[in-house]
Amino acid sequence: MAETPEPDAPYGPVTGEPAPEDPAGAAEAGAEYFPPGPGPGPGPGGGDEPDAHEQDNRGYDELRDVQQLVNNNFYGVVDASGAAFGFGAASSPGLTPGTIEPGEAAQALRFYVPPRPCFDEALTMLREDGLVVLTGQDDCGRGAGALALLRTILGDRARLRSLSPADALAELTASRVLKPGQGYVILDYVGELQVEAVQAYEIRRLSEELRREGSYLVVTADDTTLRRLALRDHCVRWRAPDPVELFRHCGEELALADLEPDTEKELLDRVAEQRRPADVVAVALALSHKGPEEALETVRDRDRERVRDWFGKRPPADDLLPLAALAFLEGVPERTFEKECAVLAAHVRAWEQSGEAPAAEPDPATGAPPGGAAADQSRARWRERSVGLVTTEYRYGPGREGGRSERCLVFASPRVRGLVIAELHELYGYALWYPLRRWLGHLALHGDLGARTEVARGVALLARHALVEVDEYLLKVWSDGVTSQRVTAVLTLQFMCDADRLAPQALNIVLGWVDNRGAGRALSAAMALPGRLGSLYRLDALYWLWFLTQRGERIASSARRSLVLLLQTAEHDPEHTVLVLRYTRTVIERTARGSRERSIALTTALQLLEATRLDAAEPLTAELLRSVPDGVRHLGALWAHLLHSGYRGKAVTALCRTLARLRDDPSVTGTVRELGEALRDAMTARQWAALRHHLTIALRHPEHALPTTHRLARALIGPPRGR
Repeated sequence: MAETPEPDAPYGPVTGEPAPEDPAGAAEAGAEYFPPGPGPGPGPGGGDEPDAHEQDNRGYDELRDVQQLVNNNFYGVVDASGAAFGFGAASSPGLTPGTIEPGEAAQALRFYVPPRPCFDEALTMLREDGLVVLTGQDDCGRGAGALALLRTILGDRARLRSLSPADALAELTASRVLKPGQGYVILDYVGELQVEAVQAYEIRRLSEELRREGSYLVVTADDTTLRRLALRDHCVRWRAPDPVELFRHCGEELALADLEPDTEKELLDRVAEQRRPADVVAVALALSHKGPEEALETVRDRDRERVRDWFGKRPPADDLLPLAALAFLEGVPERTFEKECAVLAAHVRAWEQSGEAPAAEPDPATGAPPGGAAADQSRARWRERSVGLVTTEYRYGPGREGGRSERCLVFASPRVRGLVIAELHELYGYALWYPLRRWLGHLALHGDLGARTEVARGVALLARHALVEVDEYLLKVWSDGVTSQRVTAVLTLQFMCDADRLAPQALNIVLGWVDNRGAGRALSAAMALPGRLGSLYRLDALYWLWFLTQRGERIASSARRSLVLLLQTAEHDPEHTVLVLRYTRTVIERTARGSRERSIALTTALQLLEATRLDAAEPLTAELLRSVPDGVRHLGALWAHLLHSGYRGKAVTALCRTLARLRDDPSVTGTVRELGEALRDAMTARQWAALRHHLTIALRHPEHALPTTHRLARALIGPPRGR
């Protein structure tokens, strides 16, 4: 979905701690052409010991290593192949703030059946008040209902607008967001911070403003007491449509053939048990594309049956603990898995010796043989008992072991892992989860990157059932810990975005870390805002990362690195790339010359232009000039701002490196010429002459003194001239 901010819409203030005006920036204010002297140093802020910055660097290196496991991209839904960021199923329409095109909404509502009577009740309230809040259980179709309500009122051709779940409803009336005759949706709203009475008053004002503008807003939210009290006059409890009715409607849309009576009866009986509308549609599509047998396999859900049968046998501790460990360490080498299983068993024993009930009863029939634990064929026995759930495969490891494969334990299918975690949460209490959480904390602190990545994936699956516990007992601790813990917390939040309903909650958690929660959590927030969160909530990520650049030097340094990472990971998304460049340009242009804010903004812009690609040691700007033509004028403006400042020398060097990388690609000559025109438009004649002079000197360096590089330089500014 397109992220299309209004051309002149403000991006939000960039404020920070008060500090003396930067002297290097002050010298810039009166400069008519390139001023002499070195560029200003890092943005103002308290210094930190070198090892702290070294630890931060290691954290970013680990994030980079993890994301390189899948297509060198931080976007998209993470699949089960073993990486932190990658491509997967597309997000639901409206999850990413921006415009929802009519075709997107039509595709999402292709098989839609309005649930009665809640649809009619919500439609009446929306027409009268301009605002309605859909509450109810997760996965009951609230998002599709929001789109259907707006299209019913505004028509099928309406272009709807999705707003960020972090937006404050109370502030919408005072902003320039609301336009006449427009439909808005906020999916999985995360709530307000204001006092209840004030919030209710502001929401009444919002309803009045919507009616005055002839616009409509539909909000979806889960059932929480706070939110229902604040919005009680606008809430409608949503329910999923009847599954059999929905299935028959899908059959009419897909023109399904008649089935055998016995097959049809079993299929309808199974469909009637489904709670999620998406599951019902999946069965109908399987029937249409692959036939009755495949549809029955889809609806029978053999994986769920096998998992429930296994737990129904009340497994002893010797079987339960390895399965619980595998839920958070799938795919690691078997030797690593066994070592960590022993650590988990030690945590459980320590808990049991404290006088509390054991996590699970021991199995007397399969105690250790007379020869002791060393003679116990534990591997063979456990795999035999977990047949149908767990299997083994050989995988290649990273680093020095990359040329050799190792045996790893994995679940029989990708869904089994989530089902196991769901059963663990449903069936077992504090006696298991207390030592299990302590063990997860041990892994987050001491585990290698591969183990911590799998821990993050498992904890994200647990958050689908116990979000409050995950936040309170794990994320809050890890986010304020050392680098290994912070990276684990950040990866957990990225994996949480796989579930559409958890993505807004992940954003809300990160923004909570930004707001006066200490330096450690601010560092974690800076690391978390790129990646999947930065892809979904682009303006939120940009605004808060720029806000963090105003903090102390260590936090500001991390925020700048994250802004660079945001641009690096947007390399294959031209629209996102242009947004990052345009936002940076706007921030610089709205700062006063000689101010601290401008010095910080220029420092950040220089790091963007000096960045290399994630998967290659070449300037990122070279690739952007090749693949993102709409970003050329923004790149030119950023270079011009830097060339007008004390960063002149570094900016010229970055420009030379970019030209040197593009020298063997004749197809970019026109783009380079366009970049030169953008630079010329932003400079006076004297400044332009100074650029030609300094670029001529820089091109004499042996690294750049090649005819092909000089050819591109002539395309940029004309034939170089000597002194």
